[in-house]
Amino acid sequence: MKASAAAGGRAAPPTRTWPTLLVIVCAQMLIWLDTSILNVAVTTLADPTTGLGATPGELEWIAGAYTLVFAGTLFAGGALADRHGPRTTLLAGLALFGAASAAAAFAPNPPALIAARAVMGAGSALLMPATLTVIVQSTPEDKRTRAIAIWSSSSGLGVAIGPVAGGALLSHFWWGSVFLVNVPVVALCLAGVLALVPRLPPSHRRVLDLPGLALSVLGLGSVVYGIIELGGGKPWFGPHVLLPLVLGTALLTAFVAGQRRSPTPSLDLRLFRQPGFTAGSVVLLIAFMALAGHLFYAAFYLQGPRGLTPADAGTVMIAAAVGIVLGSQASPATSRLLTARWTVAAGVLATAATYLGYLWFDAGTPLVLIAALLWIQGFGMGLVGTPVTAAMMRAVPPHLAGAGSAVNSVTRQVGGTLGVAMAGSILSGVYRSRMADAPVPEALPPDAEERARTSAESARALADSLRLPDLAATADRAFLDAMYAATFWTALLALVGFAVCVVGLRTRNPDGDKGVDHGPDAADDTPLGARDGREPGNRAGHGPPLREGGRPGHGDPPGR
Repeated sequence: MKASAAAGGRAAPPTRTWPTLLVIVCAQMLIWLDTSILNVAVTTLADPTTGLGATPGELEWIAGAYTLVFAGTLFAGGALADRHGPRTTLLAGLALFGAASAAAAFAPNPPALIAARAVMGAGSALLMPATLTVIVQSTPEDKRTRAIAIWSSSSGLGVAIGPVAGGALLSHFWWGSVFLVNVPVVALCLAGVLALVPRLPPSHRRVLDLPGLALSVLGLGSVVYGIIELGGGKPWFGPHVLLPLVLGTALLTAFVAGQRRSPTPSLDLRLFRQPGFTAGSVVLLIAFMALAGHLFYAAFYLQGPRGLTPADAGTVMIAAAVGIVLGSQASPATSRLLTARWTVAAGVLATAATYLGYLWFDAGTPLVLIAALLWIQGFGMGLVGTPVTAAMMRAVPPHLAGAGSAVNSVTRQVGGTLGVAMAGSILSGVYRSRMADAPVPEALPPDAEERARTSAESARALADSLRLPDLAATADRAFLDAMYAATFWTALLALVGFAVCVVGLRTRNPDGDKGVDHGPDAADDTPLGARDGREPGNRAGHGPPLREGGRPGHGDPPGR
């Protein structure tokens, strides 16, 4: 079968569309599977007996190192795909991801696991830009719309499978199994790519912005480090907190200044002059900060005070993934009814309401209620992804559409990293404060007492081994107080996002009407080729946008 002309006017080589798509979807799904599977594993990793005894700060880095490096190297992944072709980049990304997954599975300590997770993030940054490029360039036009829709759904599938798979693995194997499971999947994907994915020519040789890459990763990493150290009990004015925050801010400022002067910037600052783009980016950043932070402490709550096994916790957390998928499917019709602005606002407000609901949770909260709130939360996030992306991209000129798509994707990852750091720091700081005032059994040796006052998971492990039920109850009460504080600030953050959405997405269309979109076409995220026969993404805001030279952008699928 001959594929239609690839982006940029070159004829794509012969390809078997659906087998190739299956391989691409499996590779893409690895990115989201790895993110969601960790949500049920953090409690086990914190356990000093069955896990690595990771401290709260180390757990935040285990979760955040992946997304931090992923976000920081995503622009480079797109540039490498342009220079060397998507098939080569896809193979390199899979190999790097698989090797790092094996290293993570057998990591001897938390720092080694953090390093392996960072390398996994780099592998994902190579994978994501290549997967959509292969689909657009190698799929016949009459099948492209359906292929892109299937590719987009892989994020929801990975998010849904992750908690269940993680819970099942942790119930029967050691903690490293949640990372080792990636290796056979990677091996199958590598074989599939070699056998089925055609050799697509590079689009053009983009310049790699290595100084910008270093400044962005080091700057954001320094800010995250300062936030995590603040939650670890360090004073805000101390060198462990203030110095990395100041240094990180300075590095990020230097990054922005360098991008302004660069003839080929990784982050094109012209995007932020477009109506609605800045507001949409802020809304996405805040929404994913709140979501990632909430899921971080929700996993501890389900397996801590609520007493669920990893498998049961994973089953409950499926509700959020189902909500995301359904919300994403409902968002185009809702946007046509309410406009994108109010659809996004409704989604953000719904998530804020679910976060506030955790203020009334305790050890006896019914699982049905927990699952219902998770579903509403997921549905709200599903309503946000597609419309806010359409609102951001609507006024972006075609030659900046690929860069806009990249910013959309990076914003989600940066938001997730900052959200985990913020929520984890609040959780850790309040827990330490409550445990400092709480009585602990005199039989505990000093080092064990310090561990109990640092981590609820360590306190429960000590309580089980020493048969001290009062210690476990004290730790649970302290954790619940910490969760109430974290969820309050998470909900407040979401409400700020709601306000930014209502005010900032109120842009003016060329016809002079206010509101980011009016009429059905504004909310339709169907690839443009499905409507008028043209290549998908030829117009900003519809389908996967194309960069100059015809290569598609590499934004996240909506609703992740």
